Amino acid sequence: QVRLVESGGGLVQAGGSLRLSCTASVHTFTVYGLGWFRQAPGKERAFVAGISTTGGYTGYADSVKGRFTISRDDAKNTVYLQMNSLKPEDTAVYYCAAQWRRPYSHFGKDYDHWGQGTQVTVSS
Repeated sequence: QVRLVESGGGLVQAGGSLRLSCTASVHTFTVYGLGWFRQAPGKERAFVAGISTTGGYTGYADSVKGRFTISRDDAKNTVYLQMNSLKPEDTAVYYCAAQWRRPYSHFGKDYDHWGQGTQVTVSS
């Protein structure tokens, strides 16, 4: 069983930065493509960023391109989401997720394992 634990959320002013971390309790971390998703109040969960099994490919939602960066440290079984130039519309619960079906995916339906979520609130 894969357990994912996120950390790093919080309250930040618009224009500020946060770094989310997600650590997996699994022996074979490198076989998993990883992703970050978010869900704002009253909205469906949406893809934010993804990274391939090797880390050689990353993808982003248009709304966060150029502001967010996803990375992985396989030695630490951890995936990160660096968020810069935050906007109030980035306010949401952020979830990390892992999947083994494809080297990379931005579809939530491909992901089997999810963290509990961490709240990010951006004030204007």
